[in-house]
Amino acid sequence: MTTNDTPLALIAEDEALLARSLKRQLAEAWPGLRLAEVAEDGLAATEQALALLPDLLFLDIRMPGRTGLEVAEAVNDDWPEDRPLPLLVFVTAFDEFAVAAFERAAVDYVLKPVTPERLRVTVARLQQRLAARAPQVHAGDAAEQVRTVQALQAPAPAGQERIKVIRAGVGNTVRMIPVADVVCLEATDKYVNVVTANGEALVRMSLRELAARLEGEDFMQVHRAVYVATRRIRSATRDELGHYSLAVDGLARPLKVSRAFAHLFKPM
Repeated sequence: MTTNDTPLALIAEDEALLARSLKRQLAEAWPGLRLAEVAEDGLAATEQALALLPDLLFLDIRMPGRTGLEVAEAVNDDWPEDRPLPLLVFVTAFDEFAVAAFERAAVDYVLKPVTPERLRVTVARLQQRLAARAPQVHAGDAAEQVRTVQALQAPAPAGQERIKVIRAGVGNTVRMIPVADVVCLEATDKYVNVVTANGEALVRMSLRELAARLEGEDFMQVHRAVYVATRRIRSATRDELGHYSLAVDGLARPLKVSRAFAHLFKPM
């Protein structure tokens, strides 16, 4: 949470009248909430979110520059490793994007026109989620944000041995995946997606816990939700916005590198 435990919210809405209405209703429903200046398009929403690091994001779906869904993805990609992700609420006139919104971990999906009664339900959900969050320690040091191979070489947590094989459930079958075959590890909700050149499998374990227990291979964290086997990285390509993506052996798609880890791939 932001300074003095007072939550900060950012609204992204390209229609000025609707933005003013939402700000007014939020001020009435949640008097203690701090409201940043409204972002009038998707690009501005992304920039302001990453600059202000708000606790809450209220996103319209259809906006110039980037859609609200694209803003949510961009913010997630570049959000600092040591900060909890903002809680997302999509406020839109279109009901067909609800599934995509909840796939991005939205707390709520509110249809326009927003009524005071409906907004109070949203506020209650947000307050409950904020209250449930454990206190976070914000390390300002960049070294604390990056968990590279050195972290994986540290001793495993007490009572937990390092593993050479990952046991992953696939339907009624348990796949025995040698650590040497792992291309990358991706966090998804309460699971880790273990990716190999021959397929994917889910493990019910936190990403950090699994990464800390791997034996015999070097892995590099490139995103708050992704570790990649360093020996499989072929190249890193930077786009016009300064974001890197990795070409990885055994993986057909590129892997995004978040801003917190971009310095690992700058030329020497």
